[in-house]
Amino acid sequence: MKTYNWGIIGCGNVTERKSGPAYQKTEGFELTAVMRRDAEKAEDYAKRHNVPKYYSDADQLINDPDIDAIYIATPPDSHEFYALKVAKAGKICCIEKPMAPSYDACLNINKAFNSKNLPLFVAYYRRSLPRFNQIKKWIDTNKIGDIRHINWVLNKPANDIDLSKQYNWRTDAKIAPAGYFDDLASHGLDLFAYFLGDISKANGIATNQQGLYSAMDAIEGNWIHKSGVTGSGSWNFGTEKRVDSVTIYGSNGHISFSVFNENPIELERNGEVESLVIEHPENIQLFHVENIKKHLNNESIHPSTGETAAKASWVMEQILDNN
Repeated sequence: MKTYNWGIIGCGNVTERKSGPAYQKTEGFELTAVMRRDAEKAEDYAKRHNVPKYYSDADQLINDPDIDAIYIATPPDSHEFYALKVAKAGKICCIEKPMAPSYDACLNINKAFNSKNLPLFVAYYRRSLPRFNQIKKWIDTNKIGDIRHINWVLNKPANDIDLSKQYNWRTDAKIAPAGYFDDLASHGLDLFAYFLGDISKANGIATNQQGLYSAMDAIEGNWIHKSGVTGSGSWNFGTEKRVDSVTIYGSNGHISFSVFNENPIELERNGEVESLVIEHPENIQLFHVENIKKHLNNESIHPSTGETAAKASWVMEQILDNN
């Protein structure tokens, strides 16, 4: 089995527990180098996580001959910039989600990797989690009959950073036009396509109700999957309390779950409810990373690639179009 030496560009909070350790725990993978523009923070991360090398210059990491593959974990507005460099260097890549701020940028990234026949993955890790694959199994085995509609409501109160009006790249319209929608809704919309097939049409409305930051904070969307299943979503980031509720309606029952909360997944039909608690791994991207290894070893096809991730960006762009 070949050992792949990975480097991380942007060793911020998401890499501390969610993703970074997964590259160290996966057999056949080694986390060999990390990069952060602040050299002291890069060194600190490397020492705490026992990573042999650290850089403050991304080009040095990308062109390090010891590095076979690179995980880009920077804010979305720089994903295309770094991804094109990684493709030029001829290296395997995984990009943090969302893949890029625009669908056109996603296409540019895919074109660069496809032209060199390089594997490209995107960290929509929910496609690899047992909790969501159980839901997919229920759908695929017709547990609730023919699927008719899917609805998602995601609400959350403004947090302390929002209320203080301190700078937060997640709510900067230049980086994320719809703020938390770009960051959070992308997970669910990608997951729904995984469950129900590609979305063929989408539209929506978006506005800024609170005036706390430049990005949109209230979004409503509707879509239809190629299969004919309809969908609707509501995302508001200035409500009294947090709500994360998805219902998939079928001809013989329905499935209820949360995208982010770890409450039970429920299948209800004929008045009977099946409720399952399926916990996530300590490092939530572990199965996603292990599936990258399986893909590289030709054992299976990874469920989240540049091609699938670009489709999620297209859907979000359609929902936000003309707003």
